[in-house]
Amino acid sequence: MTFTGFGPEAAKFLEDLTADNSRTFFEANRPVYRDSIRQPLEDLLGWAEPVYGPGRVMRPNRDVRFSNDKAPYKTAASMWAGAVGGVYLSLHSTHLDVGGGVYGPSRDQLARARAAIDSQPEAATKLTAIVETLTRAGFEMAGPSLTTAPRGFDRDHPQINLLRLKHFAALKPLPVTATRDDVLAGWKAVEPLIAWCDQHVGAPLSWP
Repeated sequence: MTFTGFGPEAAKFLEDLTADNSRTFFEANRPVYRDSIRQPLEDLLGWAEPVYGPGRVMRPNRDVRFSNDKAPYKTAASMWAGAVGGVYLSLHSTHLDVGGGVYGPSRDQLARARAAIDSQPEAATKLTAIVETLTRAGFEMAGPSLTTAPRGFDRDHPQINLLRLKHFAALKPLPVTATRDDVLAGWKAVEPLIAWCDQHVGAPLSWP
């Protein structure tokens, strides 16, 4: 693994891209994107895939087909690796988001997770402990959660906070200058959540 962190050129590129989100700017600065952002993400992916499963570096282009915002490029860069649950890193001009789990679960994944929380006390207790440990370590569960009980569940359910989750993923902000060890420690911290998702969420059968 050759990842040694993101240099100042990476944050500066994303800051400038936010100010000038144009093909002209991106193409003129493509070598900076390739060397300071894309290659470090590929290096991270090369380490993560043997440990967590197949993944990819997300493409920089936005899908603008159904959006009123026609800016062609994302102003953050990210990568993902995993089978069901996995690890994630997103680079912004001001910080990194590091973590993992299952983000944006399909309808059947949500149903299985909520069924486990509702009917398997050990699964609910385990997830509660995982969330509490991650929260103490500076992570936040990806959100927002539902503001009321999901359909079919009572708002007074003893596990209502878990049932309201729309994502089973946790993220922690790190400085752009975070080291390789900082990133790997963040991924290590979410491994219990990944394992819970592998057991109780499973692979999607349908989308969305």
